[in-house]
Amino acid sequence: MSILTKYILKKYLINFIIVLISLEIFFVGIDFLQNFKSIPHSANLQILYVLYMAFFTLTITLPLSIVFGWIVTLVVFIKNNEFVAFNALGATNKKIILPVVNISVLLLTLLIILQMTPLAYSSDQKRKILDNEYFTSTKSDIFLKYNDYYVYFKKLLPLEKRAEDIHIFKVLGKDVVETIIGEKAYFQNNRWYVLNVKIIEKPKDLNVDSSKLDIRYEKFLHTLDGFKPKILDNVYDSKSDFSILDAVSAVLLLQEQGINTDKIRSILYNLIIVPFFVIPLILLIFVYASLNSRFFNMGKFTSLSIFGTLVIWGMFFMLYKFTNGGILIPEISILIPMLLWIISSLYFYNKKINS
Repeated sequence: MSILTKYILKKYLINFIIVLISLEIFFVGIDFLQNFKSIPHSANLQILYVLYMAFFTLTITLPLSIVFGWIVTLVVFIKNNEFVAFNALGATNKKIILPVVNISVLLLTLLIILQMTPLAYSSDQKRKILDNEYFTSTKSDIFLKYNDYYVYFKKLLPLEKRAEDIHIFKVLGKDVVETIIGEKAYFQNNRWYVLNVKIIEKPKDLNVDSSKLDIRYEKFLHTLDGFKPKILDNVYDSKSDFSILDAVSAVLLLQEQGINTDKIRSILYNLIIVPFFVIPLILLIFVYASLNSRFFNMGKFTSLSIFGTLVIWGMFFMLYKFTNGGILIPEISILIPMLLWIISSLYFYNKKINS
């Protein structure tokens, strides 16, 4: 790593950290003050609430801090005529911008990795603290399709990985040919084990005189391979989030059952793809900056850069909300706009460089 690269990264990372901490304190502080009356008086829960809120806002503040930190760094470089010095040393535009792009990609990748952990459910956890449900997470009346079976959970306890009062109906065509009733079910070895099972089978040939139901009892049976409690908990909750790994599992499982996965795909795209909208912004802001502060309107440049960043972020946030609400399919509302944004940014970047 050259001395120039180290210098640029040092200046940029200092500004990035300052902006990130400032945004985190602002968002967490505002939220804490708004919900102060609803937060339990327990110090432990208050600390957990702040930590969950801090990570939840990190998904917003980190991409914005990457751009805002770069804007601050550019302003300092221009004001101190450091760009002139860089060019005098023979540094090309690529050598100046590439370290910042690389470190930005690394930071966004770390954010995506964190979204694969239970921290991805920070929004749900802080909501449970506000609703006094942090230690008693339950769902009731869950009904879903699994291959030829329709499964009903009277009560689901996702944190304990168990359920109570389970009814499983096997359907062939339009006929219910088998009913399975269980008292309790536990999730182990990537499948659900139903205990104390009562199995009722309807005879194939119905005859008024001789036909009768076949009833038998089993200690346990297994079903719903791969349906994790968190997937069951979230698929039917419009306000719930997913970690990346659970979202991928949910998409694969639900597509096999012919269930709409638009919401989950939109969450996946929002977690993995949308954060990278900042990379084209970094290139555009750099290419429209000036080497020299003498004839450069610093205030206008800073204002337009910040405003443009917020507009682009707001557009993708709005499109995600539209998709999550079922208005648009995610490929049209997220992937295509992202592709158009990258292509148009590269076009204006190359046009400005070549001119």
